[in-house]
Amino acid sequence: MRSPASIATNRRTSFFAEDLKTNDSNLREIIKGKRVLAIGAAGSIGSSTVFRLCTYQPQAIHVVDQNENGLAEFVRIFRSSLASDLVDHVRTMPLDYGTSAMELLLANEGPYDIILNFAAIKHVRSEKDEYSIMQMLDTNIVKQARFMRWIGKYSKGARYFSVSTDKAANPSSFMGATKRIMEHIMFSEEFTGPIGGSVTSARFANVAFSNGSLLQSFENRFSRLEPIACPKNIRRYFVSLEESGEICTLASMMVEPGYIAVPRLDPKTCLVPLQGIAEKFIQYHGYEPSLFEDENEAKVNCAKEIAAGRWPLILTPSDTAGEKPYEEFIAEGENAERTRLKSIDAIKYSRQNQLIMSPLVEALERIVVGDANGENADKERIKSLIAELEPAFLMTHRVSSQNLDQRM
Repeated sequence: MRSPASIATNRRTSFFAEDLKTNDSNLREIIKGKRVLAIGAAGSIGSSTVFRLCTYQPQAIHVVDQNENGLAEFVRIFRSSLASDLVDHVRTMPLDYGTSAMELLLANEGPYDIILNFAAIKHVRSEKDEYSIMQMLDTNIVKQARFMRWIGKYSKGARYFSVSTDKAANPSSFMGATKRIMEHIMFSEEFTGPIGGSVTSARFANVAFSNGSLLQSFENRFSRLEPIACPKNIRRYFVSLEESGEICTLASMMVEPGYIAVPRLDPKTCLVPLQGIAEKFIQYHGYEPSLFEDENEAKVNCAKEIAAGRWPLILTPSDTAGEKPYEEFIAEGENAERTRLKSIDAIKYSRQNQLIMSPLVEALERIVVGDANGENADKERIKSLIAELEPAFLMTHRVSSQNLDQRM
């Protein structure tokens, strides 16, 4: 039977399976017996990557995440799996990766050989107000810079990977722009040089049915007998949860330093409409989609439609702030190069003005700290600071009075 994930990916086997098989001995040589630190790894992508790394028998894995419930579930899944027999030492810690507790951990428990960072404010909807943007700046940029300085101090020579997003290519949202600035920071000589090890990143597709995703909302609403909703005229790339861990493993271990990995997905076949996925999801569960454009009408008629074998599907306008009609992995002015991997290309980071890196991080940190009247959090000021490294953002940012929190 077709799995829910294959509805979105249109694949029954992993896109990265051949590369993993071909490079198994290389991956094992890099990872076996090593000490691994995974930040923000209680989430979907991070935990999937950690479970993949366990198959190569690292000596220790330390998992850090602010989400205590996520860590508890991570441990339950880990202890129930065969992976628990492959790693000698596993610890989970509910820490904020930008605080003094994190520095103390690096100082006392390090050095680490492999450090993976999955911590992020990752939703476009989080640019709805200046307070959420402040948190986005803090998590995606300021703490990243602070954390890299600590790695250079306590884990010199470590292999460092921090996940990016396809939304960093020609960003139309503050979320995408902050992750693009994150890329600039992590490949800056000022931050990378003291580490002295391999530094890589990856941009890839939406993870089907991952925590907080639109597709997960399909499952949740279906279980609660509620209408399903998705935007019209929006196309997205998708990978499965398993594939998300696989691309992060390959990108962090097998891609050359200074490169951003991107999956070699064909836009003609892999860039799919969200409406089509929603309709297939409903059909997968034995119903026919019944299309609505009015939320209230769909909610009022929901029980009647379900009883008749139809499931309400609300189609909303694609006019919210920061939303792209389609996604891309490669920005204007970038070129993807072939790698030794069949499933992954890589973009060589193009070095930017190094002199403005520290002043920019300092300016953003002052915004994060804020002042009593909140003037430091002005959206236009933040946008102008981002434009010092990404001038095109002044044009590509999609502004709208509508945001996703106003939609079902």
